Amino acid sequence: MYRPTMIVLAAMAAAAPAAALADTPRELLTTAAFQAPDKARALALVGQAISAADRILAKRAGDHEASLQRGIAIGYRGKLTRSRSDVKASLVIFERLAAQNPRDAEVQMAIAGWHLGAIDQLGSFLARTALGAKGAAGQAALDRAVALGGDRAFYPGLGALLHIRTDHSDVAQARKWAEAAASSRTPTTLDGLMKRAAISILPALRANDGKAAAAQARKLLPFGKLED
Repeated sequence: MYRPTMIVLAAMAAAAPAAALADTPRELLTTAAFQAPDKARALALVGQAISAADRILAKRAGDHEASLQRGIAIGYRGKLTRSRSDVKASLVIFERLAAQNPRDAEVQMAIAGWHLGAIDQLGSFLARTALGAKGAAGQAALDRAVALGGDRAFYPGLGALLHIRTDHSDVAQARKWAEAAASSRTPTTLDGLMKRAAISILPALRANDGKAAAAQARKLLPFGKLED
């Protein structure tokens, strides 16, 4: 029911440098998002990530990385099990982290994906009434995430995919971000993936074919295999 929001959370879980991933909550969520063959395996990995994050937080209360990954994991669980309470709980965590540091690009992207993903799946009215999702809030967070993301390809690349999926009529903005991603740095695996994804939708964007670009974007975003 809430699968589109998983797309962004999956990307957030895999955005850290590979050297930092070693049996961490982030690594477990990356595996769940990109390698799990089915929902059951994905849920098992998400559960492990929550337990790992809880252990870190028991030792270092307020640890930012563990808190963010725990929020992502709870969001995953909510979407995989269609638990509205988990979905809402994940946003509470993201908003708390954003209040602590409004310039955290990862947190802003997570908030953007939460709002825009819910709207994509449920429609504006149902997403707003059932979850409190708002398109304006999602777009504002997406704009902030890309602006704060520096010269990494991850942020404009994912921004382009999310934006064209949300509004296939606004080709100009999606193309601007895709072009930026195509010439940005790729310090992590996800940066490289989002750069390639952005480059792949550029022909459709340059041809002003927003519908075709949006269709491509849906296939290029994480959890594509589970959506088939």
